[in-house]
Amino acid sequence: MADAALRLSEIAEQLTGAPPPLRIRAWDGSESGPSGGPVLVVRTPRALRRFLWRPGELGLARAWVAGEIDVEGDLYEALGLMSGMIWDQGEDAERRRLWDPAIRSAARRLATLAGPWPPPRPPREEVRRRRGALHTLRRDRAAISHHYDVGNDFYEQVLGPSMVYSCAYWEPGGTLEGAQRDKIDLICRKLGLAEGDRLLDVGCGWGSMVLHAAREYGVQAVGITLSAEQAGYARKRIAEAGLTDRIEIRVQDYRSVEDGPYDAISSIGMAEHVGSAAYARYAAQLYGLLRPGGRLLNHQISRRPLRQEDAYHVDEFIDAYVFPDGELAPLGETLAALERAGFEARDVEVLREHYALTLRAWVRNLEADWEAAVAASSPGRARVWRLYMAASALSFERNRIGVNQILAVRTPGSGVSGVKLRPRTWG
Repeated sequence: MADAALRLSEIAEQLTGAPPPLRIRAWDGSESGPSGGPVLVVRTPRALRRFLWRPGELGLARAWVAGEIDVEGDLYEALGLMSGMIWDQGEDAERRRLWDPAIRSAARRLATLAGPWPPPRPPREEVRRRRGALHTLRRDRAAISHHYDVGNDFYEQVLGPSMVYSCAYWEPGGTLEGAQRDKIDLICRKLGLAEGDRLLDVGCGWGSMVLHAAREYGVQAVGITLSAEQAGYARKRIAEAGLTDRIEIRVQDYRSVEDGPYDAISSIGMAEHVGSAAYARYAAQLYGLLRPGGRLLNHQISRRPLRQEDAYHVDEFIDAYVFPDGELAPLGETLAALERAGFEARDVEVLREHYALTLRAWVRNLEADWEAAVAASSPGRARVWRLYMAASALSFERNRIGVNQILAVRTPGSGVSGVKLRPRTWG
């Protein structure tokens, strides 16, 4: 057939109620839709079989990871257009998909175009369906390994020399390296670090926070991670910096740390892995590890609050390919959990736009030497990361998700928090 793209456009309009907002090129070379913008390339009917088997985000994600669909042109523009066509349809559209005869007719037409069943197996980068209780020590260790033990060479290319995998703190005209250094130093200053303080960095990654804190502020630091690859890399950096007498790196779960008290705790981009069911224990554990007057800096991605009638659904693509078992909570819920554990919240800073800039910088790094990224991981893994980071950048820009730094104190009974009053500057 030489009209597959036209037929796909007609089916998409039947499914969504509007013409596709971007051009489609099909496996037979045919094209349909508006010109002058990004092109959605459907390389094989296998992609359609995946979508029919798992309609929605997961089916599309499987086709993307497998290389069966692609985008030519501006990926951000394409994702924005597709978001309006697929992800932003709302509850009324979901009911329409279930009950509208036209939708069922479109599905039958799509099945005819897709060809014989069964659908292909999911790409090997997909996490297998998990059973049992969430957030056990063993299950959390496996989830962390899936995400972080991809290969340090891959992360070096994406993150750059700073090896910091969290939102940077940008100034106009700044660089990624400078913005990451400024973010870490901001955290050190919020924690009030001083010579000889004991610092615990929960989810220490490749060691950038503990290295900066020990070198610039003279602290004695402990960094913990569940990733053996991260730990090995961090220890090598620490040895090269001549700071092995000041920094210890452990492969350890936060629930197993028992050597408090600490003067300060940093948790930077780790709490998203904790989960709502375990968050009270997380907050209580960190509170118990601090001395009276000790400070916690909790840097964490958040989601928007839900209406009372809505239910929170885990993002299927993120859960299957990126952060297994990860959960996002609204800022208010995180604050409440920390307060229930005994903390006094002293400062909240919203960094939503900063994370969008950070993600776009990481995407540029990934795309700058695509072949090296593929060689360091796999074609599917590199495609996962490109889609995940670009889509996340749009989510931050459009206020679907946010990221916040919460400074909390284990304020003693005297009520003296030790946090200095400071003037605010608004621009």
